Amino acid sequence: MLRILADRLLQSLLVLFALSFLIYAMIGLMPGDPIDVMVAADPDITPADAARMKAAFGLDRPILERYAAWLVAALQGDLGFSRLYSQPVVDVVLPRLGATAVLLGVSLTLSLLIAIPIGVLAAARPHSGLDYGVNLFCFAGVSAPPFWLALLAIILFSVTLGWLPASGQAPADAGILTQIRHAILPVGVLTLSSVGGYIRFMRGAMLETMRRDYIRTARAKGADMRRVLFNHALRNALLPLITIVALSFGTLFSGALITETMFSWLGMGKTIYDAILGNDFNLALVGLLLASAMTLAGNILADICYAGLDPRVDYGKGDRA
Repeated sequence: MLRILADRLLQSLLVLFALSFLIYAMIGLMPGDPIDVMVAADPDITPADAARMKAAFGLDRPILERYAAWLVAALQGDLGFSRLYSQPVVDVVLPRLGATAVLLGVSLTLSLLIAIPIGVLAAARPHSGLDYGVNLFCFAGVSAPPFWLALLAIILFSVTLGWLPASGQAPADAGILTQIRHAILPVGVLTLSSVGGYIRFMRGAMLETMRRDYIRTARAKGADMRRVLFNHALRNALLPLITIVALSFGTLFSGALITETMFSWLGMGKTIYDAILGNDFNLALVGLLLASAMTLAGNILADICYAGLDPRVDYGKGDRA
C-alpha cells in the first residue's frame, strides 16, 4: 500500500508540474501585465521607463525563461510578490488558506453527516412520503442559487432577528464563541448548497446496491432491514459518494467564491478572483495551483478510502475487483 501511495504521490507531482506550466503560460499570454496597468494609470511614465521596469521584472524575456526562473524560485520557497497586497505571496495565501480550510472542512463534514443517513433512509423507503420529501428538499437545495440563500440568511438572521453577524470574520484573538457566531451563516449556506447533491448520490447508490444478489441473500437468511442497510449495503454504497466528494474537493476549495464574497470571508476563492481581476499574476498562479493540488490530494484520499471500505480493492495487483 505504501508503494502505491508513493506512486500516486509521484504522479500527482508530475501532474502539478505540468499544470504549473500550463497555468503560467495562460496567465503570461494574457493581454496586459502589471507594468501595462501601471502605465495606463500614470501618464507620467514614459515608454523608456516601462521598458526598464519590464526588464527589471523579467517581463521582456521569453515565457519559457520566465517560467524556469519562477520554478527555481518556487522550489526554494519564494513564490513571488503580490502586487495587490504589496506582500510576499506566502504571507497573503497562508491566512486565507486557513480561512478556506475552516469553511470547507466544517461545511463538508456537516454535509456528509446529513447526506449519508438521510440518503440511506430515503433509499430504504423508496416512493414513500419520506422519499418524496427528501427529493423535494434536494431539488430545492440544488436549484437555489448560493447568493440568494446568502441574502435570505442575512435578511432573516442578521437584519430581522439580529442573532448573527451579517458578514466578516472574527478577529484571530476573539473567543471561540465569537468565531463560531461569525462562521455559522457562511458555513450554513455552503452546506445547504452542497448537501442536496450528496443526498441524491447517496440515495441512488443505496438503491443500486439494494438490488444486488448478496443483499437479497442476506434478506433471505433472515437479516433485518437495519442490519442489511448498515452492515451490508452502506459500505459499498459509499464508494460512488467518495468519488463525487474527491472530484468536488478542488471545486469546494476554490469555488466558494459567492459565499465568501457575500459574507466578506477572506478565503482562497475570493483571493483567486481578486488576483485575476487585478492582474496579480503571482497570487493567481499560486492560488490556482493550490486548488489543483487539493483536487489531486482528494483523489489520493479517495484511493485510501476505497481500500478501507472494499476488501476487493487490491492495489497490489494493479486492478480493482
